[in-house]
Formats: sequence, structure tokens, C-alpha cells
Amino acid sequence: MCYRHHDRVTGVACTRCGRPICPDCMSAASVGFHCPECVREGRASVRRPRSTGAVRRFAGRWGPATTTLVGLNVAAYLVTALLALPNNGGLIQNSASALFHDLSLIPVCATGELPLVVCPTGGAEPWRLLTSAFLHYGLFHLIMNMLALLVLGVDLERYLGWAKFVALYLVSALFGGAAVTLFAEPISETVGASGGVFGLLGAAVVVIRFNRGDLRPLISVLVLNLVISLLPGISLLGHLGGLVGGGLAAALLILARRQPTLQWVGIGALMVLPFAAVLA
Repeated sequence: MCYRHHDRVTGVACTRCGRPICPDCMSAASVGFHCPECVREGRASVRRPRSTGAVRRFAGRWGPATTTLVGLNVAAYLVTALLALPNNGGLIQNSASALFHDLSLIPVCATGELPLVVCPTGGAEPWRLLTSAFLHYGLFHLIMNMLALLVLGVDLERYLGWAKFVALYLVSALFGGAAVTLFAEPISETVGASGGVFGLLGAAVVVIRFNRGDLRPLISVLVLNLVISLLPGISLLGHLGGLVGGGLAAALLILARRQPTLQWVGIGALMVLPFAAVLA
């Protein structure tokens, strides 16, 4: 008799616990049938997949390092836009913020005595080489650079690993800032992630060449971007400096791929070189 319906005769038993079950109580299993209690126990023991958040899914698609770099650029933009509100600035005109000018790259101070400074304190401010790479003039400037960073970063991060990818990006940004500081107009003000983005372009050329891939599509993109860099208001020097830095960093990482210590020593030297060149 069914263990739940005592008036029903059955010749079927639960394959897990052996209790007799009628057609109303049986649930089909991979082998035989299960009673309601065994079905509930089985469902309770199954771990339900966690629902991942939007940020985690985005990072999984584009890479954690690339996503973090984009997040830092966006955060810097929002902070400067918020601080620009009292000065009639805002989301479109974030450069009205005092913080924006405190972190942007100005090759020579107002008195012409020291590099990298506006000279409010009379001391050098070499961190502007890097902080300026996370600032942008307006929303369009930010969006274009972040799209380029996502497109170029996703494959390079997978190829190099997140730590080496970040190191390569920082080297590129520093080389771009150093090129601006050494060769641009002394009173110019430069910001943007373009140096780092062009560094990724340079690195992609080196990686594709090393793997004997087809360089023609990338060369076309590179030439087009260099032509665009000649337009007024765009820093050709920053782009060229980043391109050289990214190419050098990628070549170093590939040539020393069997010697991790040498890779990091070389990357450290490339990071120090822009500061040394500018301060010298």
C-alpha cells in the first residue's frame, strides 16, 4: 500500500528510501521514481547558483584590470565634475574644478623654474605625470578614451595577465606624460588616458608581430589615430610617448618571458625613467 495513501495498492517503491508510492506520489528520477520526501531532500541539498552583479559580469567580460582602470577614470571625472559645480561647471565642464588643475600636466611652472608644477608651493610635483592620465576634458573625451581602453585592453590583459597589463599601461601613461613635459609648449595643460591607450596600441603591435599575426588591420587603426592626433587640441606628443612606452614594455615582457624577476626589474626601470628624464 502507498505509504501516504493507505487505501491504494501499488507495486512501485521509491528508489532512494524504498517506501511504496502510488502514481500521485511518485516523481520521475534518472533511475526509477522518488517519493515526495526524497524529492524535497534532494532539492535542499542542491546548491543554487549565485546571481552575479552587473559589475562582476562586466569585469568577467572585459577583464578585472581593464574594468578597474575604466572605473578609476570615470571616478576621477565624476569627482572633478562635482567639484566644478560651484564654479559654473558640472558634468560637461569638469575642468572648472580646482582639483582638475592641481592634477593636470603643465610642463613648466609659471616662473619657469621647475618642471611639472604650477608652483603654488615652490616644489616639483612629479606625480602629475600619472594623475593627468586619469583626467579628461569633458564627457566626450572620457567616453572615446574608455571605449578604446576596453577594446584594446581585453585581449592584452588576457595575454599578459592583469598585473603585467597594469604595469604596461602605467609605463605608457608615464612615457606619454614625460614626452609632453619635455617637448610640449611650457604653459600647455594636458590631460587624458590617450598616452596609456596608445601604449596599448604599441604593445598590441609587438605582441601580434611576435606571434606572427596579421598587422595590417592594426597598422591602419594606428595610422588613422596618428593622423587624428595632428588635429588642434590633441596631444601628439603624449600619444607618441605612450606608443613608445607601451612598445618597449611589451618587448621587454616578451623577451624576458622566462625570467619573471627580470621582467619586473625592467618594468620598474621603465617606470623610473620618465621621472628621471623630466627631473634631470
